[in-house]
Amino acid sequence: MIYFDNAATTRPDGRAVRRAMRWIEERWFNPSALYREGLGVHGDLKEAREFLVSRVASPAEVSLVFTACGSEADNQALFSFAKRGNLVITGGEHAAVFAAANELKCRGVELRVAPLNGDGGVNEEALLSLVDEKTSLVSVIHVNNETGAVNDVNALAAAVKKKNPRVIFHSDGVQAFGKIPYKMGASVDLYSVSAHKIGGLKGVGGLFVRKKIYAALRPYIYGGGQEDGKRSGTENTFGIMQFRFAAENKFSALTEDLSRVLGYRETLWSGLDKAVFTRISPADGSPYILTVSAAGLRGETLLHLLDDRGLVVGTGSACSSNAKKRYSRVILACGRSETEADGVLRLSFSPETTQEEITAATDILNGCAAELKKRMNI
Repeated sequence: MIYFDNAATTRPDGRAVRRAMRWIEERWFNPSALYREGLGVHGDLKEAREFLVSRVASPAEVSLVFTACGSEADNQALFSFAKRGNLVITGGEHAAVFAAANELKCRGVELRVAPLNGDGGVNEEALLSLVDEKTSLVSVIHVNNETGAVNDVNALAAAVKKKNPRVIFHSDGVQAFGKIPYKMGASVDLYSVSAHKIGGLKGVGGLFVRKKIYAALRPYIYGGGQEDGKRSGTENTFGIMQFRFAAENKFSALTEDLSRVLGYRETLWSGLDKAVFTRISPADGSPYILTVSAAGLRGETLLHLLDDRGLVVGTGSACSSNAKKRYSRVILACGRSETEADGVLRLSFSPETTQEEITAATDILNGCAAELKKRMNI
């Protein structure tokens, strides 16, 4: 099997799993317990927290609240700070932000949605035009999970706060963390991440919170007051430690992996039949995502043909597929037609991707597209 749906989830990092087994076999104690063993595990989580923060910010300036996933982190950010006036998001947000924003709209917060450019990046001028003195929060996805477009969230956050210094700025960094070089700019207040996008386990995520607003962050889950009262529930110590070790592996090879995967993405694109496939992903987007459209063919049908031949790809956000809508709202927001949106395939890579897989996948994609066209008499 050739697995090119890494934007949906990645294979757990086996090295990180093996290192973290200690927290199942030996250090399985409750980190909230006051006896020596529990306090030791509490210290392990503190070290993991500081390490993860240090990858994108200074631990002196930013805290990390562990969550169960990136979606929970996104929700906690929005429901904590978008309580009044208006909330500004982009048309390219992940469902976790988009659905939460629409729920806030139902609760009386005015929702403003900035349009996208053709590649899935936000139209910066339009975004800034929506910010005014009543804006409470702005949320801009860092890497568009459906097209790979990279938004300059540091610059956007600074520009937003130039218009209104009181605005809280949040970014969903799920497709960026551990994949592209990034440090949180001083104007970015909140940043969401997820473990299973970089070889971690499902069930672990996090919200980076600038300390100057930390006291105002509201719990999303109430109970025993874990995570400094910001997220109740006994911590998933094994998952957190495995996330920490997976992140260590990813960040240690980030630059090298970035260059290699970029070469793979462009090699694959250059080999695709341009009479069938058009490119949606920008050349300067994340190397880990290549989104194309086989206009006139249905992407879901093509996906199943590819799967039968051992190539696993996506048609967009795995979360959005649960909505059972034929066309991706993000692809349509890019100005693409329904015909183009219907034929979308998202190919997403990992550092484990090989040149042999790229070559084989190119042949499978071209072959399956030709077969489907023949079946449809196109």
